[in-house]
Amino acid sequence: MRTETLAVPGAALHYEVRGSGPVLLLVCGGIYDAEGFAGLAEELAAERTVVTYDRRGNSRSPLAGPPAPQRVEEHADDAYRLLAAVGASEDEPADVFGNSSGATIALELAARHPEVLRAVVAHEPPVFELLPDFERFRALMASVEQTNKQAGWGAAMGVFGAGLGMGEEPSPGAPPSPGFAARMQQNLPFFVTYEVPPFGGNVPDLDALRSGTVRIVPAAGAASVGEPANRAALELATRLDTTAATFPGGHGGFGNAKPFAERLRDALR
Repeated sequence: MRTETLAVPGAALHYEVRGSGPVLLLVCGGIYDAEGFAGLAEELAAERTVVTYDRRGNSRSPLAGPPAPQRVEEHADDAYRLLAAVGASEDEPADVFGNSSGATIALELAARHPEVLRAVVAHEPPVFELLPDFERFRALMASVEQTNKQAGWGAAMGVFGAGLGMGEEPSPGAPPSPGFAARMQQNLPFFVTYEVPPFGGNVPDLDALRSGTVRIVPAAGAASVGEPANRAALELATRLDTTAATFPGGHGGFGNAKPFAERLRDALR
């Protein structure tokens, strides 16, 4: 594995590259960083150039200035610049896998920069605006923001977690390293303050995704049926006139890397 830093407007991105072959970019969501996809990347590196990274404002990818509400479009442009840095192009397009808010970013990347992509697997993107009960999630995002202002990010995170009603998912993989665990904890205030409200209101450009050249594979976990992000993945598939791929585990099923990697290979064939 090699570790690099890429300067982008307003930030410096820490990224990691494993293996060789066609490029596969893994885009993490939430408070995760590149290390969260390490097991999955190792499983796929025998046949792919697998790229993982810390998104701007998280972990080892510092912002150049003070934090501000994050824009999905800017994160998508970060991913595009990262793909260019590792050699993806119109002649050699990349595949992308995104989980959670990383899937939201991957969808925006496909809409904005289809020329460098072949396929996108969007695993449980929290695109709640597509759901019939979208107003409930708008109210939740407003409550998270208000609670954060009045009682701090810890209380806001509690409101967010309770509002989504997502169960705890046991991870069969190795426990996080002390450094990774510490970074995730440090990412929490940034996540709930600057990412949750704006990302929660994102609406994918369905027209661009339908008419574009990138194959979009919405994906949902077998163990997260009925949870909001799972429902959003199914609704996205309906809106794109396709069928969602079922992946092992739940929202964080990639933690069990071997079966998840096998399913991802199948989805990208």
